[in-house]
Amino acid sequence: MSLSFADMGLPEPVVRELTQQGLVHPFPIQAAAIPDGLAGRDVLGRGPTGSGKTFTFGLPVVTRLVGGASKPGHPRGLVLVPTRELAQQVAGRLRPLAESVGQRVIEIVGGVNIKRHITALARPVDILVATPGRAEDLIGQGKLFFDSVETIALDEADQMADMGFLPQVRRLLDRTPSDAQHLFFSATLDGDIKVLIQRYMNDPVTHSTGEVAAKVERMDHYLGVVPDKPARNDVVIELGLASTKTIMFMRTKHTVDRQVKKLVRAGVPAVGLHGNKGQGARTRAIGEFADGTATVLVATDIAARGIDIKGVDLVVHIDPPAEHKAYVHRAGRTARAGERGTVLTLTTAETEKDTLAMMKKAGVTPTVWRLGTHGIGDHLTDLGLTARGAARGKKPGSR
Repeated sequence: MSLSFADMGLPEPVVRELTQQGLVHPFPIQAAAIPDGLAGRDVLGRGPTGSGKTFTFGLPVVTRLVGGASKPGHPRGLVLVPTRELAQQVAGRLRPLAESVGQRVIEIVGGVNIKRHITALARPVDILVATPGRAEDLIGQGKLFFDSVETIALDEADQMADMGFLPQVRRLLDRTPSDAQHLFFSATLDGDIKVLIQRYMNDPVTHSTGEVAAKVERMDHYLGVVPDKPARNDVVIELGLASTKTIMFMRTKHTVDRQVKKLVRAGVPAVGLHGNKGQGARTRAIGEFADGTATVLVATDIAARGIDIKGVDLVVHIDPPAEHKAYVHRAGRTARAGERGTVLTLTTAETEKDTLAMMKKAGVTPTVWRLGTHGIGDHLTDLGLTARGAARGKKPGSR
């Protein structure tokens, strides 16, 4: 008989909330790591995104704070994340669980009027989900204090390192009590992350969901070789018109905006996501894509990590990623929580060799399609899509 959340010693209101969400049995990393977290152990979690890491650290944080009292500006639980989108996602996941036991969760992120955060911190806060920069701003203004923190979770630690946040993270962790519990989650546990482990963790236990290859093996991978950029654009329009829920990745903010305009002109309900957009626009884009108002999300790599949107059928690399780790993280927006997914990478004959080498490093051997002037229509069924116009030579959006 498989382990259930009810068997793990979680508070009854939390178990009821999980059950209402349709969650009865934990994922493997949850079953392995949550008991150690509940026991107060420092925990290192390693594995691909989509493996259930938010509840792996979130359930111990909520449970261990039950029965205590929090003060304004002095959270007892702290979750540090690299991006605004991930902060909102984590807070959204934890809030129902925390509220079931009378706890308050707030998120503080850059790009939002800091006065809103100051107002939110004027009431007792049990769990704070924060990006490092905004947390430092509020500490500097004397509105936020980490002296009462009992449990600290660091999510997507390797992305924090890639984005240059580790000096800020170290300064923030130095403000927390030395006996606080640490729950660190990262795709890799070497390099700069190893320094954090050695400096802050006490006899940590490591739990892993496996190497990244286990993730990409749950996907069908295709490489579409196009003759030129106009042909590539025709393919993208065809994919957009046929899509039910697709994330398309491009390298730059400007190309994202241009591609969204092209898709919308062709009749595709598309939205864009990149770092130059304000927080309101970013939140609306994710919301419209999540609820199906938009069927295509075009994004830079800001969407490649942490964002968990259910039901993404297809990931398209309009611009192939520069390195294999980015491929894995982009691709990881599909095949969530044990499901299968489909990934299509577009390239030209000139860049085909380099793209294949990058994919090989990611543990991927794709099915290669040579997409000439006929577009991609013949292959849409392989991607789980149904053609809805815009074949090469047609006016985009025509029937």
